[in-house]
Amino acid sequence: MTFQEIYRQFITDIQHTTWLEYVAVFSGIVSVWFSRKENILVYPTGLLNTTFYIYLSIKGSLFGEASVNFYYTVMSIYGWILWTKRNEQYEHIVHITFSDRRWWLYQLYFFSAFYIAIFFLLTCLKKDFAPGAIPWADAFASATAFTGMWLMTKKKTESWYWWIATNVASIPLYFVKHYVFTSVYYLILLIMAVFGLTEWMRRAKKAAAK
Repeated sequence: MTFQEIYRQFITDIQHTTWLEYVAVFSGIVSVWFSRKENILVYPTGLLNTTFYIYLSIKGSLFGEASVNFYYTVMSIYGWILWTKRNEQYEHIVHITFSDRRWWLYQLYFFSAFYIAIFFLLTCLKKDFAPGAIPWADAFASATAFTGMWLMTKKKTESWYWWIATNVASIPLYFVKHYVFTSVYYLILLIMAVFGLTEWMRRAKKAAAK
């Protein structure tokens, strides 16, 4: 695909962007901004984003991504509850921390299990039910997102590494599905994830030094 062809597809697809996609994109950007600031509003804004993307992903035969957004919805409710929990001194129970060796093994197992499951499921579905699916790419984007969301509810700094991987994979994935505005959205999220990682690393180091 030449640069000129990519540009033509971008202009054509951006003209056909629906209001649903605009709302999903902007609410997602706001949600990531709040997550970087460790603000509880990450969850209500995130729920708006994921609800719309469940519909858009199914419509675009991105079934792995649809499952991710359903998972996001469930985990957003769980994370919302977890982030608001306080002890008897009215201090937050969950704090930003780095993963130790045990947590690194957890997340690698978590990613591997979801990648294998989603890849084989989409491979089976591709022939008769989801001809537009791209199993290896969709599975990677989905599994990294599953892992990142789980770690974010636990306020693990490494969640941002998984978000970065998700964003890198999703940029071309949504572009070839003609969700160009969403592709640009993931490019913005990639930049924000780098800043989020830097911010959470700073906070984790500060907390560890106390």
